[in-house]
Amino acid sequence: MWLKKLTLFQFKNYAEASLTFVPGVNCLTGKNGAGKTNILDAIHYLCFTRSFFNPADAQNIKTGEELMLIQGWFSKSENEQQISVGVKRNQRKSVKCNGNEYDKLSEHIGLYPLVIIVPGDINYIYEGSEERRRGMDLVISQVDKEYMRHLSGYNKALEQRNRQLKLFSEGQPFERELLTLWEESLIKSAAYIFEQRKKYIDEINLLFSEFYQKISSGQEKVQLVYQSQLYDSMLRELFENNLQRDMVLQRTSAGIHKDDLDLQIDAMPLKKFGSQGQQKSYIISLRLAEYQYLKQLLHHKPLLLLDDIFEKIDDDRAHSLLRLLGTSEFGQIFITDTHLPRVQKAFSDSENEVSFFEIDHGNIVPLNL
Repeated sequence: MWLKKLTLFQFKNYAEASLTFVPGVNCLTGKNGAGKTNILDAIHYLCFTRSFFNPADAQNIKTGEELMLIQGWFSKSENEQQISVGVKRNQRKSVKCNGNEYDKLSEHIGLYPLVIIVPGDINYIYEGSEERRRGMDLVISQVDKEYMRHLSGYNKALEQRNRQLKLFSEGQPFERELLTLWEESLIKSAAYIFEQRKKYIDEINLLFSEFYQKISSGQEKVQLVYQSQLYDSMLRELFENNLQRDMVLQRTSAGIHKDDLDLQIDAMPLKKFGSQGQQKSYIISLRLAEYQYLKQLLHHKPLLLLDDIFEKIDDDRAHSLLRLLGTSEFGQIFITDTHLPRVQKAFSDSENEVSFFEIDHGNIVPLNL
C-alpha cells in the first residue's frame, strides 16, 4: 500500500497544491513554518479522517475560507482507491472512498494504516496517562474493529454515569439502579478492552526491545508495563467500593479510563532515570515497534511519517535510524527536514526510490536530483 498522489484545497496554509509521490522515500524540505508538517497532517487526515495536530476540523481550513478538501490516490492490492476528506464550516465532515461516503467514520480506520513520529512525542513520557492510553488505543483500533466499538461504547456509558452522579449531587433523589444501568455497559466493554491491551503490550514489548537495541546500540533493557485496576479487582466491586467517593467527586474514579503505562529502562522509570538520548531512542523505537506490529497483523506495510526527526537525535542515532529505514522492513516513508543537503546525503546510497520536494510557504517545487 502506498500513496501515489495528494491534492489540497484551502487546507491550512495551502490554497491549492498537488504532489506525486514515489513508493519509497519522499523528503519534504524547507524552512520552519513553510508548511512541511501540514503535508504530513493531510496524509494523516486521509488515513484517520482527522488531523493529528488539531482535532477541530474547521480550524484546519485556510484562514478566510469556508471549506477545505484533501484528496489522495492510494495503490492498494494492485488497485487504485481515491480517498477524500471535505470539511465545510458548520457542516458535517464528509469522508469518501471512490466517491462513496462512509455512514460511520470508524469504518475507515485501519484500512490505510499509518504511524507518525513527531517532536511532540516526548509528551508520551511527561504528560498524563491519557496520552499513553490514546497511543495504545490508536494502534489497537487499526487492527481490531471490535476494540474500537467497545472503546466507543465504554466512553459513552462513562459519560452517562458521570452525568448521573452530577444529577444526584444537584439534588435528584438517589436511585442505585440508574447507575447500575450504565455500569453493566462499562463492565462488558472494559473486560474486552483490558484483555486486548494486555495482549498488545505483551506483543509490542518484544518488537520494542529489538528496535531499541538497533537504534541505541545500548545494553539497557526497555519495557512497557501495563497498569490497570482490573488486575487486582473486578470492575463491579470497584464501582461498589468507590460509590461514596464517586458521589463526592461527581465522576467515576475506577475503570479502564484510569489505565496507564509505566515506561521503564533497566526496571526504573524512564522519566526520572533515562538520559535525553535514551528517551528519544525509547520513543522512536516504540513507534517503529508499533509499525511492525501493524504490518504483522494487517499483512501489508503502513505508511511511516517522520517530522523533523533529525533535529532531535544525535548523529549516531540518526545514522542507525536511516540504516533501518533503508531496509525492506518499511514501505512508503515521508520525512520532513530543514536541510536539503542532509537528506540528500542520507539517502544517496538508498536502494529505495527517493523523491525530494522544496516547500516555501505554500509553494511546492519537486526537485529532480
